[in-house]
Amino acid sequence: MPSENDGTMVILSSPSGAGKTTLVNLLSKQANFEISISHTTRKPRDGETPNKDYYFVNDKEFKRLINNQEFLEYAKVFNNYYGTTRTPIIDNLNKGKNVLFDIDWQGADQIKNKKLDYKLITFFILPPSKKILFDRLSNRDMKDKLIVEERMKQFERDVLHWINYDYVVINDDLNKCFLRIKNLINAEINNGSKDYDLDYVRKHIEKLTS
Repeated sequence: MPSENDGTMVILSSPSGAGKTTLVNLLSKQANFEISISHTTRKPRDGETPNKDYYFVNDKEFKRLINNQEFLEYAKVFNNYYGTTRTPIIDNLNKGKNVLFDIDWQGADQIKNKKLDYKLITFFILPPSKKILFDRLSNRDMKDKLIVEERMKQFERDVLHWINYDYVVINDDLNKCFLRIKNLINAEINNGSKDYDLDYVRKHIEKLTS
């Protein structure tokens, strides 16, 4: 049974290219934070390590895990499946570890709807501008113009889900963004005061979507 000594679940979601994976990696360097490792059917990118960054599996294995109801959440994104298996997450939370999730809005919705008896804090990460997002995507390992365009179109749809998150944080400067998230997590866990300007967030989203 969950208790006061349990860990907290922290979800970071963002449109592709907004920097959530880098932020999750920075947060994981703090004491008592563990990254949830997702299963995926996509191929590893340059520099990714199997069983550390992702569990890379084929479609058949992924569907077997779905059928066995082993996922806490899963979604199909850009023709590939991504999912989080339940057992390691619950084990870590019961040991008092805080678990970080690097997942999209579909996965975040599924975890929220599970209504698990653990504290959950959700963050939606946004880029400073569409121009900066386009540059980041173009400089990534996706030189293919069509892939970048597809992700920019997806951005227009993804950004609308900001309203379902506890906090929206703009990744204008990586270290400042990291500290903002870290301070909000600490305030949530310790019932401290939160420095959060919702009006500023709304104005920024209006700029991104206009």
